[in-house]
Amino acid sequence: MGRRNLKTALVTTVLLLVIYLFYSSFDGHVSYKTEPNSNKLQLLRELEANKEWKTRGFNFQPRLKPTPNQSSKVLQQLYQSIPYDTTSDFPKFIWQTWKVDLGDESFPKRYRNYQATWDDKNPNYKHFVIPDEQCDALVAELYSEVPDVAKAYRIMPKSILKADFFRYLILFARGGVYTDIDTVGLKPIDDWASNNEEIAGKSNNAGLVVGIEADPDRPDWADWYARRIQFCQWTIQSKRGHPMLAQLIAQISDITLTRAEKGQLKKVLGKDEGGDIMNWTGPGIFTDYVFKYLNQIVDVDWRLFTGMEKPIAIDDVLVLPITSFSPDVNQMGAKSSGDPMAFAKHMFSGSWKDDGMPEMAS
Repeated sequence: MGRRNLKTALVTTVLLLVIYLFYSSFDGHVSYKTEPNSNKLQLLRELEANKEWKTRGFNFQPRLKPTPNQSSKVLQQLYQSIPYDTTSDFPKFIWQTWKVDLGDESFPKRYRNYQATWDDKNPNYKHFVIPDEQCDALVAELYSEVPDVAKAYRIMPKSILKADFFRYLILFARGGVYTDIDTVGLKPIDDWASNNEEIAGKSNNAGLVVGIEADPDRPDWADWYARRIQFCQWTIQSKRGHPMLAQLIAQISDITLTRAEKGQLKKVLGKDEGGDIMNWTGPGIFTDYVFKYLNQIVDVDWRLFTGMEKPIAIDDVLVLPITSFSPDVNQMGAKSSGDPMAFAKHMFSGSWKDDGMPEMAS
C-alpha cells in the first residue's frame, strides 16, 4: 500500500471512530448503522459544532424532508380537508374554553382576570372564550368532512377529555394559540420566540410551538411524572393544519371509537383515572405524538431537550424551555416570570375539579 493510500485509510478510520464515539456519547440507543447522508448524521455533526446548544439554542433544518404519515383514512381526510401551508404566518387567534359564556354571571372572577391579561397584551389578536355548548357545535361544523373525528369528540364521557381534545381540534382547523383559562399572558404573543425572524442563527421555520412542562432529572422521576420530558398542553401555538396535530387527532379518535366498540368508554384503563386521561387525551399522549412526529424527521429523544434554556427547533417544531410556559415552579430549572424567556404562566387553579378529578396539569 502506498504512503498516500495508507494516510487516506488512517484518516478514514479516525473519522469513523470519532463519529462512533460521538454517537455513543449523545444517547444510549443510537445505532451505529446510520446512513451516510441521513438526517441523524447531519444532526450529530451540527450538535458537535454547537456544543453549547442547551444554553444558546439550536435550529436543525434537515436536508431530507419527511413525507407526512397517511396511514389511515382519517389522516387522509384530515390532510385533505385542512391543508398545511408551511409558508403561512401563525394566525392571530387566541382560543380558550369554559363551561359558560364570558358574560354569564357564574363565570369565575379570577378566570375573568386571567383571560384579560391575554386581551391586554394582544390587542391585535382575536380572542375567543368559547362555552362548552358552542365547542360541541363548532367541532361538528369544522369536522363535518371527517365524521370519525366528530363522533369521537361527541361520545367522550367527560368534559376534561373533550377540553383536551378540543384544543387540538381548534388549532388544527384554525391555528393560533390555545391556552387554558387559568393561564396568564406574560408577554405579547408577537414577542414570543416563535415570531423571531431567526432561531439560533437560522431562519425560523416554526409551525408548531410547544413548551416543556416537566424535566425531572432524578432517579425516581417515573414515580411522579408520566414522561422523562413532558410537554405541556395548557398553552400551544400552531399553524393551521399542522401534521403532528393531524396524527394526534387521528390516534385519539381511534382510541375513543375502539373503546366505544368494546364498551370501555367509562372504564378506567391503566393504574388510575388520572393516568387513563393522561394517556387518552392529556399531556402523556400529547408528548408521545410530539416525539413521534420529531422522529419522523430525525431520531431524537428526551436527552436532546433536558436542561435546555433556549429554544430548540427541529424542522418546523419549536420547543421552548420550561421557563416559557412554566415559570416560577421553583424546580427543574424553571426561572421566574420576569425572565426574558417567560411567555405565559399556568396558575394551576384546578379548573376540572367539578368533574370529580384530582387537579391535573391539562
